Amino acid sequence: MLLIHCPYCDETLPEPEFAYAGEAHVRRPGNPDAASDEEWAGFLFIRSNRRGPHRERWRHVHGCGRFFNAVRDTVNDRFLATYRTDEAPPDVPEPMQAAR
Repeated sequence: MLLIHCPYCDETLPEPEFAYAGEAHVRRPGNPDAASDEEWAGFLFIRSNRRGPHRERWRHVHGCGRFFNAVRDTVNDRFLATYRTDEAPPDVPEPMQAAR
């Protein structure tokens, strides 16, 4: 079971306390009325889906109810950091690339 730290409650609790809310730091088109179909498709559907540290948005559903951001390593499913939505993302080292 994953343990997740809520930066607002300052508690580390099991994953069922939380709900995943997608990739973090996704920007809505600046002028929604003027945005093209391609811009909307990019905002709604296109995600980085990267291997390694990934910035995500989570909600503490059974606690304070607030959204927060997290950096989770998608390779080993470990949380590297959590931070409030009004804070800058922490510096997290990039994964080492395997030699080819």
